[in-house]
Amino acid sequence: MKTLQISRRQALITGAAAGAALFVGTGRNALAATELVWSTWETNGREDLVTDFEKETGNHIRQAFLSNEDAQFAALKTGAAKDWDIVNPALNGAQRYISSNVLKPLDLSKMPNLAHMYPDFQAIDRVKGADGKTYMIPYLWGLNPIVYRTDKIAGVPTYSTLFDEKYKGKIAMRDYPLESVAIAGLHLGVPRDKVFSMTDAELAEAKKVLIAQKPLLRTYWSTIGDLVNLFATDEVELAFCWRVPYDALHDKKPVAMAKPAAGIFGWCDCFGIPASLPDDKYEAALAFGNYLLGPEYAKRIAIEQNYATTTDVVRADLTKEQQAAIFIDDLAVMKSFMWPVAPPNYSAWVKLWNEVKAA
Repeated sequence: MKTLQISRRQALITGAAAGAALFVGTGRNALAATELVWSTWETNGREDLVTDFEKETGNHIRQAFLSNEDAQFAALKTGAAKDWDIVNPALNGAQRYISSNVLKPLDLSKMPNLAHMYPDFQAIDRVKGADGKTYMIPYLWGLNPIVYRTDKIAGVPTYSTLFDEKYKGKIAMRDYPLESVAIAGLHLGVPRDKVFSMTDAELAEAKKVLIAQKPLLRTYWSTIGDLVNLFATDEVELAFCWRVPYDALHDKKPVAMAKPAAGIFGWCDCFGIPASLPDDKYEAALAFGNYLLGPEYAKRIAIEQNYATTTDVVRADLTKEQQAAIFIDDLAVMKSFMWPVAPPNYSAWVKLWNEVKAA
């Protein structure tokens, strides 16, 4: 819990100095009006989710929606994303961002809502660099289930169901090597605590089953909206994905979410500031990061998007049903997730995945 280098007392003092405000920069005169470009997922960055921040500070948030995590990292590393002011790195790839020097260290004293972060997230150390500084803040999390049609799929699916010829033409997999190669490993019986450090021999077997799976697939999905449409039109009946298709269709189609016993993929989005950010935007960017940890964003995204933030600022205000919808009714779930970690040989995983798709 010392990972983020800010105590509850320190944060509360900072908060009090801000006039009991729940985020930095309260009032239109606190920071000069600034436009910030936020690189994030379309589900995280709806314009109406940030209007409270804009009204309070006078700043404007403009979204640049992501297509995938690797593209975001590549854009930062090559300098192709100089207009981005705030980025959304995934926790699983934290160290590649930090070791590549594409992020600024964060001044945690300007983020008082860190005092409300769940201990399991405060204890995460992969957001720190070798210099001891913090470069990323976890702010949003959940699980990635198997979404399926209960009237079409026999029983509750496991990862092996995604490789079952019985459902040929009705299966979708995400076009992302970190998860899809790991799923192949779990299907083959690799333990959850070993799946992100598979041996060359295990990776070779994973490649074989992924190539064998390819003719069974309706598609590799990259855009969640496209996958929702495929479920809606009955073209897909089974997919490893985010929970979005379930939320969009559960009152229209007989869909459910499966959480395989082999391991539940947890996901966690982080707040980060590119190293290229001009100094005169730094405090405004920190204020927005603090907003993402605060009650306005937390309540809206919990009720409207079924996502949980990493702080407990609104947990007591939610009904038991609302807590259950975002998996915070029983906080022990945080210890059962399988947090994906980009392995040291991730380039080999990417090469394997490209070879599978080209097969």
